[in-house]
Parts: sequence; C-alpha cells; structure tokens
Amino acid sequence: MAKDRAPGGFLISALGAAVLAVSMFLPWYSVSITASGAASAQQQLATVAQQYGNANLQAMANQVGAGFNSVVGRQITTVSAHEVLKDISVILLLLAGVALLASLLRLGGVFETSGGQIALVGVVAVLFVLFRMLSPPSLHTGLISLSLSWGAWLALGAATAIAVGGLWELPPESREEQRRSGAGVEPT
Repeated sequence: MAKDRAPGGFLISALGAAVLAVSMFLPWYSVSITASGAASAQQQLATVAQQYGNANLQAMANQVGAGFNSVVGRQITTVSAHEVLKDISVILLLLAGVALLASLLRLGGVFETSGGQIALVGVVAVLFVLFRMLSPPSLHTGLISLSLSWGAWLALGAATAIAVGGLWELPPESREEQRRSGAGVEPT
C-alpha cells in the first residue's frame, strides 16, 4: 500500500524524473573525427582545389588538409539524446513525465500510488538508458565516432534515483507500527 512509503522517496523520484527529462537535451555523445575521416576530408579538399582552383588555392588546400590529422580523436561537437535517439528519447521523456506526475500527486496526497509502481518506471528508464550507453547509435560512414558524454551518465543517475526513490522505505520502527495497525491484528 502507498502509505507504507516515506514521502522523501517520492521527492527523490520527482527530482530524478525532472533531471531525466532535462538530460534528454544535454550532451549524451561526443563526436570526433576518425583517422579515415580526416584522410577522406583531406582527399576531398585536395580534389576540389585541384579541379576548381589555381596553384595558390591548391597550396592553401594542401596546408589546411595537413592540419586535419591534428583533430583526429578530438571532440569536435556533442549531440543530445533528443538529436540522435529519436524514439528512445521520446520514450524516456514519457517515462520521466509519468514518474514526475505520479510522485508529485503522491506527495500532494491527491493520488495513492505505490512506490513500487514508480520504481518500475525508474527501472524501465534505467534499462533504456543502459541500452543506449552500451549500444550507441551506429554510424555507417566510419568518418566520425561517438563516445559517451556526461549527459548520458546524468540520465542514468536520474533514472536510478526514480527507481530508488520509489523503493524508499520508512524507518523500521514505523514499518512495525503500521504493520500492526494495518493488519488489524492486535500485538500479543
């Protein structure tokens, strides 16, 4: 029953849900150029300069192209979950909304939901986040690579907070007291 859960746990779930929703728009993946990507860009620049430029443009293109190797492996930009995980980001936003609404309604005493239901939403969110952390979106070009950024870790922590907050229990002495009064059995 919902009365055997501490309100602090629902507050943790509500905060976790809010952070999970925000984390969809934070950097989940760092984008960097691979060695083959730098070589391909260098080759394309040289081809364009040779085809359309004079000797000065060709010399400048060779100089710029030589600098491409210096960016190999360095982060050039980041992308959010909302940008690359279209369907999963929507699912995670829905899970965050459900957890936030259920937690706030429970905190306000408007709705009697159990912590187990909120914890289930949190566990599902954790599974989705872990799936995308362990299996990032595939890049078919091989010119760039993705690596995890801090937004993915924040999302994992937030989803875990939803689950943990839903399972938050009252102190042992309060549980014993409620068990006696809730069961309708007088202690002997």
